[in-house]
Amino acid sequence: MGELSGIAIGVTAERRADEFIAALERYGADVRHAPTITIVPLDADPELRAGTEGALAAPVGFTVVTTGAGFRGWLDAAQGWDLRDRLVAALGASRIYARGPKAVGAVRGAGLRESFSAASESNAELFEALTAAGVAGERVAVQLHGTPLPELTDPLVRAGASLVQVQPYRWHSPPDVTPVHELIDAIVTGELAALAFTSAPAAANFLTLASTSGRYDELLAALRGPLVVACVGPVTAAPLEAAGIETLQPDRQRLGALVKLLVTKLGKG
Repeated sequence: MGELSGIAIGVTAERRADEFIAALERYGADVRHAPTITIVPLDADPELRAGTEGALAAPVGFTVVTTGAGFRGWLDAAQGWDLRDRLVAALGASRIYARGPKAVGAVRGAGLRESFSAASESNAELFEALTAAGVAGERVAVQLHGTPLPELTDPLVRAGASLVQVQPYRWHSPPDVTPVHELIDAIVTGELAALAFTSAPAAANFLTLASTSGRYDELLAALRGPLVVACVGPVTAAPLEAAGIETLQPDRQRLGALVKLLVTKLGKG
């Protein structure tokens, strides 16, 4: 019998969902899986290819790496288009600003070195440092993850930068939303002890799908307690907290830390 035996937990992730679910099930959890987004395959993404070619069209002065997974995905897609070597060389000639150790690991894994890493692992610190570095007249390649960040990229434009934005992680609603509606039913009827989110797009689209189903108000009431709403980090939590939903987050923005948080909060051990 595991520490989460008999405890029902909802999981909304698509990427790394199997790994997350397996970790929870090792503790005995009853996992209800309903992906709230579907990720666009990188090598079939025309927007990513266009952004990559845009980054190669002229020298880049700065490169912003917001996530390790996104950066690696971008390089992998470029490999499929026979553009990886050119892309690595172009980005290597720039000053690379990375958000935290996972982004730094991806940069160094490509044989590159960062000029700056955000100690807080926050996009706010990352973009503030970049703006302060002086970007007037510079071409800046920005690797986004999931959604545009106009509140952070617009100041770069106002400071005189020319942006090339690439989004290796793009998504849309799942083709079949029935599992999401079933998850909403389980939340509203009190069947779940916790609901876990690992990305901001998944959290935001979950609320959108609840709204289109006509159960938004019911869902919000349930998400405000006693149900535990756990997020891997503050970026993921932002859409939920904007809706007035209190979230729990681990000290480290890692999947394993999220699992441990749920075990600590809900476990019977």
